[in-house]
Amino acid sequence: KAIAKSSLQHMVAQPNPALALRSDSERQIRTTVDWSETAVYGEHIWFETNVSGDFCYVGEQNCMAKLLQKPLSRRKCAACKIVVHTPCIEQLEKINFRCKPSFRESGSRNVREPIVVRHHWVHRRRQEGKCRQCGKGFQQKFAFHSKEIVAISCSWCKQAYHSKVSCFMLQHIEEPCSLGAHAAVVVPPTWILRVRRPQNPLKSSKKKKRTSFKRKSSKKGAEEGRWKPFVIKPMPAPLMKPLLVFVNPKSGGNQGAKIIQSFMWYLNPRQVFDLSQGGPKEALELYRKVHNLRILACGGDGTVGWILSILDQLRLNPPPPVAILPLGTGNDLARTLNWGGGYTDEPLSKILSHVEDGNIVQLDRWNLHVEPNPDANPEEKDEAAADKLPLDVFNNYFSLGFDARVTLEFHESREANPEKFNSRFRNKMFYAGTAFSDFLTGSSKDLAKHVKLVCDGTDLTSKIQDLKPQCLVFLNIPRYCAGTMPWGNPGEHHDFEPQRHDDGCIEVIGFTMTSLAALQVGGHGERLCQCRQVILTTFKAIPMQVDGEPCKLAASCIHISLRNQANMVQKTKRRNSMPLLNDQQPVPERLRIRVSRISMCDYEALHYDKEKLKEASVPLGIIVVPGDSDLELCRTQIERLQEDFPPQPSALERLLFQEGDGAKPKTLSNQKLSPKWCFLDSTTADRFYRIDRAQEHLNYVTEISQDELYVLDPELVITHTVGTSPAMPDLVDLSASPSGHHFAFPSSSSSPPCSPAPSAEPEHCLLHKDDLLVEAAKSGNFSKFQELHRAGRDLMVRDSSGQTVLHHAVKSGSKDIVKYIIENAPSEILDATEENGETSLHQAAALRQRTICHYIVEAGASLMKTDLQGDTPKHRAEKANDPDLAAYLENRQHYQMIQREDQETAV
Repeated sequence: KAIAKSSLQHMVAQPNPALALRSDSERQIRTTVDWSETAVYGEHIWFETNVSGDFCYVGEQNCMAKLLQKPLSRRKCAACKIVVHTPCIEQLEKINFRCKPSFRESGSRNVREPIVVRHHWVHRRRQEGKCRQCGKGFQQKFAFHSKEIVAISCSWCKQAYHSKVSCFMLQHIEEPCSLGAHAAVVVPPTWILRVRRPQNPLKSSKKKKRTSFKRKSSKKGAEEGRWKPFVIKPMPAPLMKPLLVFVNPKSGGNQGAKIIQSFMWYLNPRQVFDLSQGGPKEALELYRKVHNLRILACGGDGTVGWILSILDQLRLNPPPPVAILPLGTGNDLARTLNWGGGYTDEPLSKILSHVEDGNIVQLDRWNLHVEPNPDANPEEKDEAAADKLPLDVFNNYFSLGFDARVTLEFHESREANPEKFNSRFRNKMFYAGTAFSDFLTGSSKDLAKHVKLVCDGTDLTSKIQDLKPQCLVFLNIPRYCAGTMPWGNPGEHHDFEPQRHDDGCIEVIGFTMTSLAALQVGGHGERLCQCRQVILTTFKAIPMQVDGEPCKLAASCIHISLRNQANMVQKTKRRNSMPLLNDQQPVPERLRIRVSRISMCDYEALHYDKEKLKEASVPLGIIVVPGDSDLELCRTQIERLQEDFPPQPSALERLLFQEGDGAKPKTLSNQKLSPKWCFLDSTTADRFYRIDRAQEHLNYVTEISQDELYVLDPELVITHTVGTSPAMPDLVDLSASPSGHHFAFPSSSSSPPCSPAPSAEPEHCLLHKDDLLVEAAKSGNFSKFQELHRAGRDLMVRDSSGQTVLHHAVKSGSKDIVKYIIENAPSEILDATEENGETSLHQAAALRQRTICHYIVEAGASLMKTDLQGDTPKHRAEKANDPDLAAYLENRQHYQMIQREDQETAV
């Protein structure tokens, strides 16, 4: 064992004699990849971490925290995942441990020699999985600071062995590395060469003929002027699909920073780029000669458009196809190409596999040419209006009117206060609030009076004036406004074709406020035409947006025409043939699958412990589906289980939900699934992870389940009856006889997740315990309210009259407290009533608090709930003499009715 360790240390640690490490004065802790000529071979990439359970990698003899006998900050290397104290980073040189090399020296060996990648072995004190040699798992130490090394693994291929001679044989050290499961997309370090700066032409010419110098000196001088420290020399590899990853760290509530670190672990760090560090152009130029190159854009649709525009400038032939990891707010292009509506927690390893296996499709791209309108009325001139659009090309849509005005206000507010827009939820809340304000002011009602529209030579201006739209959209892809489908399904209309993103046609759609409201529940706008060229003339300054980039454009003449087609990667089902339950058995004709539900509280606490999470699940019932079903079909079957509640288990269900030896039957939940539930993959990763609803048609049920299907319900409220265990949720008792079912109903539908209710009293009689929290809400003291909640106070507390903290926050007029409660309390609080039957929305409407009304409505509160006088929130606004607020509430009430009818029709 000692021989193996010493040989391992010598192999991974010895410095390259051709390289000189930086002096102490020049050394710095790097958090990004160094592309300069002073880059250090095998340099670590550090980021701060709080994994205090990991023992410092330098060992006790060199550890500064051990010597100083005090806790120190820690850092983790993104590329090899070792953890050290920040002051101990310099000590790594004393033990000669470098990171996995991401490049090679051009002069270190003959370029024509076959070059292989060697393993980069690292000692591990904790390791998941099984030993590649003996097949046994790695013993996990329970000590908080485990000093014993249990495994040796490679940072490239991720192979792991027990740290003993019988498993990790010495010959493993010298074996070439395969680069692991994602070798096809990894850029090998042997392809990336660091080159020396060219010598002075005058000195080098002494070794050459004078005639040769005259011919080449000008060329060499030019080369020196554009010299770069690194070049890419790809080896012939027809089966490879090398990948460049571009991450926008500002997208999606700052998810990007963690994603950069994860990709550096799976790939070569020199193929992962932070777009905030100079953009994509230099990286694309560097890799332009790599065959079969693919790109993964991690960000919103704007990030994708940015990369496509740079590809246009560089004129790469053929242009590399672009895949998408959606981190933005809308992600409509990502939805169109099956990448989903937003990244949650799918393992990045699976995403790399999808990028490798995805199909290449084409995406139309459209030119926008703007000219001033000479016929515009000078009196209508707006000095603040721009004379050009923010982009001259669009991939998703170009629009003007209501939606552009909302986006412009959001954009201006985010520029002024970026710290307030750090999550998708807050971004969407602001969008909705701005839309509410614009609806009340009616600022886009006269749009039709100020535009002229000609499509493929046909003047549609009179048609627009008859429709009187408040928004015009020129749509290239089927999705718009965070996943809606404004073109709808025109199959019943012979005048139009189904929409495509590669047919060279653009769809022109008009929206009134009514059709915009119906859009969220499956409605569509007014289909005006499908065309190849558009001339749009405006006669006053109008808000417009190009793929989400807004501006207020002065009176102009805008020409829209096809620019080109970009190559994109579309996510597809990975299996081309009939899926298998396992390697031996084909899928049966029909599957009988148990369905169990998991709460968000349990998921967040246990999703890395699959067995405990399975134990915490609550059965919903049994579905029977064809063996080759995808998850979309399973969804319809699961929703049919919800038709009759409380559930009445059949004899078969009673048999299938027996636990262990059958002595203790499992029980069924009597809470309906919320509309936001999603499937969980419990089989293909080390942990559970969510499946985006937009990707359900891409997943076979047999890929994520073999006998039991798990779903996540983010709004599941787990409550407890008197006399039950604190961990026992309210369930339907399957041990009752079929003729007389016995049910254990919740003690309070408003109890917080994972917290037992204080008693079994009815909801309106719930005792109040947190008077301080109620008082903070009454006084509007946001900081005190937040402090009390973080200290463990219950947001679902009520006072003696049954009023919640949301009722009191509304009365005090504190918008901050209202937003905080909406973001952190269970959704049941929105429709909770006090002793007079009033919800918080009733009170906000009566007090004419428009913004607070909007917050509560957009969070999902019911507008059809009545108080003891039979009044809805709209009636309370009318009684308060606020007709604009009443009109808004009536509009949203109509929207909810459409949504409910649509759901009932679907069922």
